[in-house]
Amino acid sequence: MKIIVDAMGGDNAPLAVVQGALEAHKAYGTDVILVGRMADILKAVEQCGEKNLPSGVEIRDASEVVEISDDPATAFKKKKDSSLTVGLNLLKNGEGDAFVSAGSTGALLAGATLVVKRIRGVRRAAMGPVLPTAEGRMLLCDCGANAECTPEYLLQFAYLGNYYAKRVLGVERPRVALLNIGAESEKGDGLRQEAHALLAQAAEAGRLNFVGNLESGDAMLGGADVLVADGFTGNVMLKSLEGTAKFLLKELKKVFLSSTKTKIA
Repeated sequence: MKIIVDAMGGDNAPLAVVQGALEAHKAYGTDVILVGRMADILKAVEQCGEKNLPSGVEIRDASEVVEISDDPATAFKKKKDSSLTVGLNLLKNGEGDAFVSAGSTGALLAGATLVVKRIRGVRRAAMGPVLPTAEGRMLLCDCGANAECTPEYLLQFAYLGNYYAKRVLGVERPRVALLNIGAESEKGDGLRQEAHALLAQAAEAGRLNFVGNLESGDAMLGGADVLVADGFTGNVMLKSLEGTAKFLLKELKKVFLSSTKTKIA
């Protein structure tokens, strides 16, 4: 497998990205193409303690960088020699098996949709982070790519998540749930009710293991391997979880540092 990596995307790039790519190559033997400003990448390689590029790692020069402040819808078009655009075209031309970037999510989604294209039959691309739960892991799909959805989109997200859970997470029969404000089938707005009906039909036909609605408060306790949501709702849930985690860690640190005894504990 050959992974194309946007070396200029994300915080602390290119050093952090190059370091991670080199460590992944060493640990898993995966071939890597680092895309970005060659001089900056070579400097980062040296900072990682490598005098020369390891066998299986190569660099493709790209003079421009898509910034977070750039318009996501047009950034990859305006900056045709950016690491993002060059990397996506490498993937499109079959020079790699996957493209990874920690840069602008919106630009990556737009570029992937318009340059690499969607899988035939898939109407919308979705973002699916894997979240830790009390039972293991859960894929949240979608979490921000599509703020407005139709019931058919949610059904497709379920199929995409189901496939990912099987092939990547190794779940034999993924439990698919719909994020909603209540567990009952009649709960939620029209979108959720219609999506529930479509998911239930897919379950009756044996195509999905749909387990019904799941509230956000129960999702992290387990009960599902794939949680289906529109991008707006999924994003609110994801950022609420991030904020809660930061708050808890801050409060724990405050308790631990409150006295000598708690520091020792």
